[in-house]
Amino acid sequence: MKNKIESGLFGVAVGDALGVPYEFLSRHQMKESPAVDMIGYGTHNQPKGTWSDDSSLTFCLAETLAEGYDLQKLANRFVNWKEQNYWTPHGEVFDIGIATSIAIHELHCGKDPVLAGGDTEDSNGNGSLMRILPLLFYIKDMPIKERFQRVKEVSSLTHRHIRSVMACFIYLEYALQLYNGKNKDEALKQMQEIVKSFFENAEIPQSEIDRFHRILSIKVGEYDVQDLQFLSEAEIFSSGYVLNTLEAAIWCILLEDNYKDTVLKAVNLGSDTDTTAAVAGGLAGIYYGIDNIPEKWIDNLVRSNDIKDLADRLSKKLMGNE
Repeated sequence: MKNKIESGLFGVAVGDALGVPYEFLSRHQMKESPAVDMIGYGTHNQPKGTWSDDSSLTFCLAETLAEGYDLQKLANRFVNWKEQNYWTPHGEVFDIGIATSIAIHELHCGKDPVLAGGDTEDSNGNGSLMRILPLLFYIKDMPIKERFQRVKEVSSLTHRHIRSVMACFIYLEYALQLYNGKNKDEALKQMQEIVKSFFENAEIPQSEIDRFHRILSIKVGEYDVQDLQFLSEAEIFSSGYVLNTLEAAIWCILLEDNYKDTVLKAVNLGSDTDTTAAVAGGLAGIYYGIDNIPEKWIDNLVRSNDIKDLADRLSKKLMGNE
């Protein structure tokens, strides 16, 4: 487990740091000058190896789990990040999504953590998906209903609409299959079967399930089933919408055969480059392992030793519980 936790956390953070300088650039701009390596400055004028809110909130979750599952402690860490610059790369929050900012303000005001996140249809940005990966290591041996409940709770601190919860759940169910040693295609098929069966019996509206038809390979109306890996780049979107991010991340890992190419493909899709690469990077980190992440990228990563220490603490806690 220790190596998977380390490769997962570094997978997220390295992908994030690769994407930070390019955030908000269009796909056309990325094609004119594609990302080929880790660089600094750019959009947010941050030094090379700087990660964003995606990784900060991922680390807040990992650190909470290293002490024990506690939503109020997680909420407190989110507030400390936003208000006191906790778990930031350089002591300053330089990027935060609107929905996440509003929800953390609610947490700061004492709102129940599971009620803090927005639950309207327009509250489906990728702000909970980007930070959810560490939960995998805590829930991996739980029954599926309990896994879903934990995902729902942790997502709801900032995003509690069912669509965001479903996206986080699908992501972790796919990550779980990769964690358990399935190859990428087998993992996808297994995840699809498990998730579709669960959703159908969980009284989730069919209209919401249908929104994930490309990921779950289900027929909707007149449209034929389309396997995600066979879609063209033009059919993949990389905005901050949670469904776009999830599709893009899984598409990237399905099309490439190593960590480096997976996260660079994610960045070069443009738009929400840091989050797409962070989400794809988490999957690729778990699948390919820490040794497949370019060593120079890990060396360039800000607070790399702190991230390794966090991975050690989380693995000791969770292995101690087994």
